[in-house]
Amino acid sequence: MKERTAIHSHGVRTVLVLAVIMIFTGSALAEEVYKIGGIFSVTGRASFLGDPEKKSMEMMIESINAAGGIDGRQLEAVIYDTEGDPTKAVMAISKLINKDNVLAIVGPSTTPTTLAVMPFAEKAGTPLISCAAGNKITMPVNPWIFKTAQSDILAVRAIFEHMKTRGIQKIGILTVANAFGESGREQLEAQAGDFGITIVQADKFGGNDTDMTAQLTKIKGAGPDAVICWGTNPGPAVVSKNAQQLELGIPIYQSHGVASPKFIELAGESAEGTLLPTGKILVYGLLPDADPQKAVLTAYAENYTKAFNQPVSGFGGYAYDAVNILAKALKGTGGDKGKLRDNIEAIKDHVGVSGVFTFTPDEHNGLAADAFVMVQIQNGTWELVK
Repeated sequence: MKERTAIHSHGVRTVLVLAVIMIFTGSALAEEVYKIGGIFSVTGRASFLGDPEKKSMEMMIESINAAGGIDGRQLEAVIYDTEGDPTKAVMAISKLINKDNVLAIVGPSTTPTTLAVMPFAEKAGTPLISCAAGNKITMPVNPWIFKTAQSDILAVRAIFEHMKTRGIQKIGILTVANAFGESGREQLEAQAGDFGITIVQADKFGGNDTDMTAQLTKIKGAGPDAVICWGTNPGPAVVSKNAQQLELGIPIYQSHGVASPKFIELAGESAEGTLLPTGKILVYGLLPDADPQKAVLTAYAENYTKAFNQPVSGFGGYAYDAVNILAKALKGTGGDKGKLRDNIEAIKDHVGVSGVFTFTPDEHNGLAADAFVMVQIQNGTWELVK
């Protein structure tokens, strides 16, 4: 009887020891993973942004892990779909910070959703690298917020510089009524005078509007030399179709917000001749070999196309760049968010899909004018404007 009791006691002790070992082993294994959050408009009207961003993030994390991870630790992506809704974006960042305990966040996809979540990232001291373009994301600088999308300031400058070469002096502008459209409108109005350009008619359209004939009729009546539409799909495609129906007969410029094959698909033949600024990804094959981005662009485009059997866009490139910037900044931090933030801010001359990034305490976008090229849609594809 005593022998059975001793055996039983020994068995209990063994189970307890094993349980303790499993608890600590589990904790150790959990510490071996760096969790990175993703907030994208994977479905909904802005899915042309979020879907390639999600795919690019997953593709890059898989690639980094296959190469050994960061300091011997694997990366884990925790991604939520906002459907382009600021409320759902706030719910997503709350989960990422409070439930998933992520070290950093990539996204959101749009300016309105990014502006909605920024205060939460700042309060939690969690670095966030947005994939949206609005200037208000990084102006003024927020210590915890960065972005990889080229700024509206540079996009407007690229358009106006091209207009100057064409002798365009009077323009009409049509901007979407949200944070992205307002940011573009502010820059269009602020920079026009620097290029000798006068805005003769300005109007807006709603993100869900399906006909902009009335606004374009007003613009046509003002006699501009060209029209600039500032928005993201599907609205700009509607503008393109309506302009063709009205036989506007003047150049149509779009923002970098439509720099994806989706615009050509939605606008159809009315897209022909459209001009816009874009990152170099859409025309990477036309770039000279000496371009510092060409090797990175080519690798990303080939890997993405092979993995997902669909063409690349600049939007997926924003997430690609964000993941790679985080991977570089994570080295040597031991998962400390403050050190990670500091390392992001210290990154210089990082060659990405969206441009060459150099961050500083006063600059959290890190891109210069050479991040953009002007392209024109010809024969249903993108052509580099010389």
